[in-house]
Amino acid sequence: MQFIDLQAQYRALKTEIDSNIRDVLDTAQYIGGPFIRELEERLAAFAGRRYCITCANGTDALQAAFMALGIGAGDAVFCSDVTFVASTEPAYMLGATPVFCDIEPDTYNLSAASLARQIEAVLAEGRLTPKAVVAPDIFGNPCDYDAILPVCEKYGLSLIEDAAQSFGASYRGKRCGSFGVISTTSFFPAKPLGCYGDGGAIFVDDDALDGLLRSLCVHGKGPGGKYGNIRVGMNSRLDAIQAAVLLPKLRALEEYELRVRQTVADRYGAAFAGRLVTPFVAENCISAYAQYVLLAEDSAQRARILAHLSEKQIPHMIYYPAPQHALPVFRDVPQYREDFRSADDCCARCFSLPMHPYLEEETQEQIIRTVLEAL
Repeated sequence: MQFIDLQAQYRALKTEIDSNIRDVLDTAQYIGGPFIRELEERLAAFAGRRYCITCANGTDALQAAFMALGIGAGDAVFCSDVTFVASTEPAYMLGATPVFCDIEPDTYNLSAASLARQIEAVLAEGRLTPKAVVAPDIFGNPCDYDAILPVCEKYGLSLIEDAAQSFGASYRGKRCGSFGVISTTSFFPAKPLGCYGDGGAIFVDDDALDGLLRSLCVHGKGPGGKYGNIRVGMNSRLDAIQAAVLLPKLRALEEYELRVRQTVADRYGAAFAGRLVTPFVAENCISAYAQYVLLAEDSAQRARILAHLSEKQIPHMIYYPAPQHALPVFRDVPQYREDFRSADDCCARCFSLPMHPYLEEETQEQIIRTVLEAL
């Protein structure tokens, strides 16, 4: 049994993927080329953005976004406390200070109320300049942008949507990847849209930002190309072979995978309702279910469930065992006023079960029976 069955997905898409890879090998155009151009056009259309800039990975996508917004030393970048380190790691590397905010207790996403409190705390101290907000759509569930955007507008902060886990999800009719001045995603293999290695993308609507980000991703190239460098940039490009893999995967995501993910989530939800805390998805929203996350009664019950799953050789994960403010790398980062009650509670009780659109019902029933046995 696989936690995410990429082999089953490959078998379903093998003919088209293999054909595309052969085309790249036959032309030997490994950097740039028609597959990259087509993928960027289709990704932008899917997300509802004017432009898509592909890059080497999701972390690079965020770094390029921070660089494009001029974020650096003396700046404060606000982010949800429950996410992967990459959401703020590039800003920290650029000299900015990550300021973590508590999460909503139901969606596990960035709390707009906590964000406002943390901004006020930074302003009151007067040491840092509030500059940007990173909003990760955690576990594939979209943030409450109707609550977050007004806070950003009130304080003049740029919103970056981190859609690494939510590509394909939607918030009140708008696809994730379409929110904020810049949005980013990751094509790490385990993501809802994953390639066969590393990859990422950046989404914008502004002409000038599109040009700036394309320059930043190729060594700060200017109008004269990569040998006419006009700024310090990065070396971050998506390989053509990865684009060749992603094109049929994007089609499958849109045509049936998102729908099947909902079916798998619904079966889990029906089985565990009233026994464990199941994922909450707000009205008129669709989760991509990058992970299917449950909350146990407490950490002791979680330990018993995971031990029983291990005994039965059923894969499982904890996303995330510690909130960002508790990571050693951020030990010296000021925490300001929050107590991170919801973030601490989520990390103490959460666990994830196998979730992918090729999970057969019989296999899922085995997983469900095992969890219920542990309970």
